[in-house]
Amino acid sequence: MQSCGGQVIPPAGYFQKVAEHVRKAGGVFIADEVQVGFGRVGSHFWAFQLQGEDFVPDIVTMGKPIGNGHPLSCVVTTKEVAEAFMKSGMEYFNTFGGNPVSCAIGLAVLEVIEKEDLQGNALRVGGHLCSVLEKHKKKHPLIGDIRGCGLFVGVELVRDQFKLTPATAEAQEVIYRLKEQHILLSADGPHRNVLKFKPPLCFTKEDVDLVVEKIDHILTGIRPNPASFMSVAKRLSLGMFGALDLSRIMKPSPPIVKRKLEANPSIMYCPFTLRSRRR
Repeated sequence: MQSCGGQVIPPAGYFQKVAEHVRKAGGVFIADEVQVGFGRVGSHFWAFQLQGEDFVPDIVTMGKPIGNGHPLSCVVTTKEVAEAFMKSGMEYFNTFGGNPVSCAIGLAVLEVIEKEDLQGNALRVGGHLCSVLEKHKKKHPLIGDIRGCGLFVGVELVRDQFKLTPATAEAQEVIYRLKEQHILLSADGPHRNVLKFKPPLCFTKEDVDLVVEKIDHILTGIRPNPASFMSVAKRLSLGMFGALDLSRIMKPSPPIVKRKLEANPSIMYCPFTLRSRRR
């Protein structure tokens, strides 16, 4: 699955073909499971398994969720690749690599995933999330494609259901207004118009209902913005403008532009943790 690309799910057999061409050219296929691994997709523990049992990457990288907040990462590879690396003459050294504290934390995380059936929870709650979003799709013309697996879902916002014009500014407006209500969401994709749902694996159906209710309320009050504003908002999101006088561009200045200039976009990140709160 593509994460930052906009939660794109390739068809079954796609990566087999990609790996065939990569290996033919002398390369190796690396599956990055940092965001999508550890049961997040629900039906499988690893996202690359969505491609079928006959697909095995040459290297698998892991991080973030493996330590549940503790700085921990892992690389798994084949014996062939490992031996080739050793023969290359290159060396890898890490002072803290394999330390017992980090290993104990990693094992504890795996134990919680298994004992609390978080993979199963991702499948059930993720299914509920997609179902609820599909119902609201009929109500809000801004909602385009809804795609994902388990608790890794993307909701594409478009200004036109036929041309699929990216609703970039509207997506950013949703994100900022959710943040004001203490709900963190981010946008992905080339146009940053895909709302990215990647909540903690302990997310519940009640949590889903709350978040979707807030989004429903926000979308109800949003109207597609003029094309000129879309162009400015897109350029702002890409960092192409420095300080500027918005009064020269448009009157009045839309709230989203003001917030984009005033806020720090780095906080628009949903932590990947197993336990997000206590009731």
